[in-house]
Order: sequence, then structure tokens, then C-alpha cells
Amino acid sequence: MQRRSFLQKTGLTGLALTALPQLAISQAYDYSILELMGKADIELFGDGFQLKKAAHDAFVAMKKAAYSDGIDLKPVSSYRSFERQRSIFERKFLRYTDDQGMEPLAAIDKIVEYSTVPGTSRHHWGTDIDIVDGYRKVEGDVLVPSKFAEGEPYADFKKWMDENSKSYDFHLVYTDTPGRRGFKYEPWHYTYAPISIPMLEEFRRKNIMLLLENEEFIGSDHFTEGFLRNYIQDNILDINTDLL
Repeated sequence: MQRRSFLQKTGLTGLALTALPQLAISQAYDYSILELMGKADIELFGDGFQLKKAAHDAFVAMKKAAYSDGIDLKPVSSYRSFERQRSIFERKFLRYTDDQGMEPLAAIDKIVEYSTVPGTSRHHWGTDIDIVDGYRKVEGDVLVPSKFAEGEPYADFKKWMDENSKSYDFHLVYTDTPGRRGFKYEPWHYTYAPISIPMLEEFRRKNIMLLLENEEFIGSDHFTEGFLRNYIQDNILDINTDLL
């Protein structure tokens, strides 16, 4: 696959996330770029899910509390490596372009409604987890926002998490806040804030433009300057403000 040249020509390889005006960076944390991009071997814990130790322990405690209230916190997805995210992105890109005939840029915009560009997923960090209520029998895709609405199968789950998750340091990442951009509302996606906040802070220091220029996967040669700017600003950073 041909290396993208537009980034080199525009000088965007020198644009790090720290160049964005609204960001306030404090101290550095000891997280390598390989760990942040899901390319490092990190210690993970869990039975049927994988999280870092502190996140795992907090989730287990939250799961036990939910049990007592008739909610079964069932993990759907947790840690995801770079290669796993690459396979998700490439599969969707080929499905949208080859099977459905979408133009490449339209396909990429469709993908990033809910799926990340490989190397930029919060699931790379071992802090984020997608959860539903295992007691509810739901046909088809369980990760559909409408299924968490009042009167729907996961309404009780959402109510319990709204009232209790922060007590265990788990926060919803992609909220339904009016005007929020980037990834669509995900009432199932929670993050363990004590670790993910400093990891995002460190990730914001990295030169994301350069990182993406150096990666080659199906569809990446169609990234444009405008797409990358918007993706960094909206998809990576326009999240629950408690996590910034």
C-alpha cells in the first residue's frame, strides 16, 4: 500500500495534540506509545474480560453490588489490541466499499461513528469496557443505543449505572450530551477514570498525525488532512468532560 504523502507536504507531521488550543496538559505519566496504541504486552486480569488490575478489581466490586440489585453486569468487550482493532476497521471498510459500494471517505466516516482508527482506541489501554445486563435476553446486536432507553431491555441497567458507576470510578465515555461530536452515544461504554484520565493526558502529548502517517492498513491511504484534524478534535477529545 502506498504511503500517504499529503501529511509530509502539509507539515502536519509536526502537529501534536498539544497544539490544539483548548488542551491543558499537566505532568507526564510513564505510558509508552506502544502501550497507548495497543502494541505492548501489558498485564491484564479478568474472567471473560481483560482489564488492568485496579480497573479489574473495581469492576468486580461493582459487579457484585449490581448482583444484589438484580443486575448482571456482563462484559461484551474490554481490552483490544492494535491488531484486533485493525481487523475490525479493515473488515468494516471492505464491507462498506466492496459489498455496499460506498466511496472510501464515506465508508471511513461511517466506520468512525462507533469504531476507532487502529492505534487510537481507548480499549487499547485496559481501562475501558462495554457492558450490558446479562439477565436480559436480547436478540440481535446488543450494543444499540435504543435498547438502553426507558421501557427497553437495558433501561434498568442504565438506571443502575447512572446511579452507581461513579462510586466505583467508572464513567460513561461517549455521552448523549447535546452538541457533543465524534463517536455516537454509547450507553454501554465505561472507563475506569483513575487510570484512563492520565493515559489520555499522556496520549494527548503524542504526535497523532505522525503516528497515523506511519501506519498502513486497508483504508488508511484515504485519510485526508481534514478527516484527521476532525477525528483528533472530535472522536478522541470530545468525550465526557469528567474524563478530560
